Amino acid sequence: MAKEDEVAKVGGGPAVSNRISGGVFFQAVIQGRDITVVLPPAVTPALSGLPAPSATFTGRDTHVEELLEGLAPSQETQRAVLVASRPSRAAVAGLAGVGKTELVVQTATRALRKPGWFPGGVLFVDLFGYDAKRRLSPERALDGLLRALGMPGEHIPEGLQDRTRLYRSVLGAFAEQGRRVLVVIDNAYSAEQANPLLPGDGITAALLTSRHTLDVDARLHDLDILDERASIELLRQALLQARGPSDTRVADAPDAAAAIAQLCAGLPLALRIAAALLADTPTRPLASLAQALEAEHTRLDELSREDRAVRAAFDLSYQHLEPDHARLFRLLPLNPGPDLSTEAASHLTGTLQRQADRLLQGLARAHLIEPGPVWGRWRQHDLVRLYADEKGNAHAGTDQRDAARARLFDFYRKTAEAADTHLLRTPSEVRSPRFPDRNAAMAWLAAERDSLVATATTPGYPEASAALAGSLAQFLNYGRSFDDLITITAAALAACRELRDRHGEARALNNLGIALAGARRFQEAIDAHRRSLAICRELRDRSDRRDEAMALYNLGAALREVRRFGEAIDAHTQALALYRELRDRHGEARALNDFASALQEERQLEGAIDAYIQATALYRELHDPHGEAGALTNLGGALREAHRFGDAVTAHTQAVAIFRADGDRHREAMALNNLGLALYHVGRLEEAVDAHTRVTAFFGELGDRYGEAKALNNLGIALAEMGQPEEAVEPHTQAAALYRETRDCHGEAMALNNLGTALREVGLAEEAVEPHTRAVALYRETRDRYGEGQALDNLGMALAGVRRFNEAIDAHSRALAIFREIGEPDSERIALANLRLTEGRAGHLHSGHHPETGSRWRGRWRPRRPRS
Repeated sequence: MAKEDEVAKVGGGPAVSNRISGGVFFQAVIQGRDITVVLPPAVTPALSGLPAPSATFTGRDTHVEELLEGLAPSQETQRAVLVASRPSRAAVAGLAGVGKTELVVQTATRALRKPGWFPGGVLFVDLFGYDAKRRLSPERALDGLLRALGMPGEHIPEGLQDRTRLYRSVLGAFAEQGRRVLVVIDNAYSAEQANPLLPGDGITAALLTSRHTLDVDARLHDLDILDERASIELLRQALLQARGPSDTRVADAPDAAAAIAQLCAGLPLALRIAAALLADTPTRPLASLAQALEAEHTRLDELSREDRAVRAAFDLSYQHLEPDHARLFRLLPLNPGPDLSTEAASHLTGTLQRQADRLLQGLARAHLIEPGPVWGRWRQHDLVRLYADEKGNAHAGTDQRDAARARLFDFYRKTAEAADTHLLRTPSEVRSPRFPDRNAAMAWLAAERDSLVATATTPGYPEASAALAGSLAQFLNYGRSFDDLITITAAALAACRELRDRHGEARALNNLGIALAGARRFQEAIDAHRRSLAICRELRDRSDRRDEAMALYNLGAALREVRRFGEAIDAHTQALALYRELRDRHGEARALNDFASALQEERQLEGAIDAYIQATALYRELHDPHGEAGALTNLGGALREAHRFGDAVTAHTQAVAIFRADGDRHREAMALNNLGLALYHVGRLEEAVDAHTRVTAFFGELGDRYGEAKALNNLGIALAEMGQPEEAVEPHTQAAALYRETRDCHGEAMALNNLGTALREVGLAEEAVEPHTRAVALYRETRDRYGEGQALDNLGMALAGVRRFNEAIDAHSRALAIFREIGEPDSERIALANLRLTEGRAGHLHSGHHPETGSRWRGRWRPRRPRS
C-alpha cells in the first residue's frame, strides 16, 4: 500500500496531502478522513477465485462464441478511454441445472487466455442467491471482492453505497492502467443483489448468471437444454473422465444412451448425475439406468446422489415463488399436452386472462416455464413438469386440483365444438360466434391440436374423450392426421362403452372407420363401418336411421378404396334411399356425390356424370356453395374421363371460383389442380403448367404432403406434354416419394408409372424399368387392374428399349390379357399394337434386319392422373 509522503500545516492545523506514490489515483476519492489507498502492483488473489472448468463440456460452442464476442476489447478499451457506447455485460439466465455456471466459467477461462483481453485478471463471486442460508448480501460480496483486489479490511467502508463507489473506482483505475478485469457474478437472485457488483466504467467486463431474467442493463442470453447428440456426448465424456478410455458403455449401447439422454430431457445436471451413478459401478449397463428412469413417479428420486440432486436444485427455485405463482406452477402439469396457451391457463386457474398472463410471465422470468415458439404459448421442461406435479399432488386440496382440471377440459371441449361449427359443409348449421370465421377456427385448432388430442385420450374422463373425438374428426381428417384421428376415435369408442352409450358407440365406430380409411387401413375401416351399421340396425329408431345412413355412406367410401365397386355402389344406393326417406336433403346430396364416384370407378361414366349433375343441382338448391363446388370438381373429373374436356374445364373453373369466393384456399388449390388437368387435355399447356406450379407451391407452404404430391405429379405430366420430359422427371420423382411418405400406394403407383414414361422419353429406358416394375406391383397390391395393365404395357416398352425382348413380350401379353378381361377395347388395341411392334423388333434382331427409323408405334400411353 502507498504511504503518506508529507504532512503540511494548512491554516494553522494539520492537513493530509493527496500526493500518492507507488500506485494510481481513484479520481479524487478520499476514503475516510485519513488516507487514500493505492492499487497494489498485481491482483494475484483475484485470479485464484475462478472455479476450474470441467473437462466434460459440450454442445455450447455457439453460446461461448457469442459471450466471447461481447467480452472482446474494443480499440477504445485498449486505449483505456473510459467512455463506451454500451457496458461489456452479459447476463446468462436459465433453468436450474441447465449449466449456466459452467458456461460462464468456460467462457471466462477462454477469455483469460486471449492475449491482452484481461491483463488485470478475473474476479469471481458466487452469490448463492437461491439458498436462503448461504445467500450473500451485496455488502458482504463487495467486501470479499475488494479484499480480492488487495484492499485491506481497515480501508473498506461500511455502507453499501461507499463500498460500491470504492469497488468501481478500483476497477476503473485498473482499466486506466491497461489492466482490464473480468468480473464473474454467479447465481444472482435479483437485480438488487447484482447491480452493486457490476462495473460502471464501460470497459471492465462482467458475466452474470441467474435463474431469473434480470434487468441489469446487460446483453441477455437464455440458456436452453442440450440436444440429444450433445447429451449423449456429455455422458460419454463424463464416463471417460471418471473411468478412463476402457469405459466404452456409451459407444457399446447407443440406444440405451439415447434413452437416458431423453429421460434426462437434455438437462446437464441430470446428465451429470446419471453419469456419476454409472461411474459408481462400472459394470452397470446403461440399459439398467434407462429402465430405472422410465417410471415418471420415481424419476426424480433416481436422479440424485449424495452430493447433488435434481429435485434439490428445483426446490431452491420453487421456494422463492409467490403464492399465486406457486399455485399456477403446481397446476400446469394438469394440461395433458406439451404446452398451453395463456387463455387455457386462465381457465385452469379460474382467473382473468390478463392475470394469468402476468403469472406466466413471472414463471418464465424464473425459468420455471419457457415461452413457446409463438407468443402466448408456454411449456415446461419434462423434469420440471414432474417436480411441479409432485408439488401439485401434495397441495391437491388447497389448489382445488380436480376443479381446475374440470375447468380446463371444459374449455377445450366447448371451444373445439365451437371451432367445429365453422368446418361443417352444411350452410344451415349455425356457426359459433366464438370465432369470426373458418380461418380463425382452423388456426385455433392447429395451435391446440396436441393438447386437444392428449385431452381426448386422458384416461378416466370418458365424457371429454367422446365429445372431443366428435369435434376433432373433421379437422384431423381435413389435415390428413389419421394417426391422431385413430387414436382419439379409439379412445372415444372405449369411453362410450364405459358409459354404456350404444348410440355413441355406433358413431365412434363410424368415425374410427373414417380414420382407418384415411390411414389406408381399408379392411379395418370396412369392419368398423359394418359394426356401426349393425348397432344402428339393432337400435332402429329415427336418430339411428340417420346414423345408419352415415355408416352406409362411409362403408361405401371404404369399399371404393379397395376397388370393390359393386359393393360400394350397393352401400351408396342404400344410403341414398335412407336419406331420401328421412328427407335429409344434405345427406341426399352427399350420397349422390359418392354414389357417382363409385359409378365412375366402375367406369359407368354416363351414370356418374348424371349423378354428379343431380348432386350439384341439389347443393345449389340448398344454397351450399361449398358442397356445390365439391360436386363440380368431381363432375369435372368424370367429364375428363369421358373425354368431354371442354365441359370439364367449365366445371373446374366454376369450382375454383366458388372456393375462392368462400375463402377456402385449400380447396381452391385442389380445384385449381384439377383445372390444370382439364387445361392439359384441351391443349392449353402453359396455363396447365402455371396452375400446377402455383398449387405445388401452395401445398408445400401449407405442409399438405398429399396435396403437394398430386400437384407435382400433374405438373410433371403437363411438362412432358409440352415436350419437356427432362423437366418432368424431378416432379414425378418427388411425387412418388411424397405418396410413399403419406402411405398412398395407389398414388405412388401413378407417379412411378409417369416417372418411367418421362425417363423413356429422354432416352433412359434402362432407368425406366425399375419405376414401371414397382408401379405394376403397387397397382396389383391396390387391385387396380386397369392401372396394372397400363403399367405392364409401359414396362414392356421400357424392356424393349434395352433389348430385353422376351421380358417385354411377356409384359405386353399380360397387359393385353388384363384389358380383355376388364373390357377396355381402346386400351386392348394399344397393348396389342405395342406387342406386335416389340415382336417385330425381336424378329428383326434375330434375322439381322433392323426396322426403319420412326417405325415404332406412336399410340403410346398417356400418363395416369389422380382423380380429385
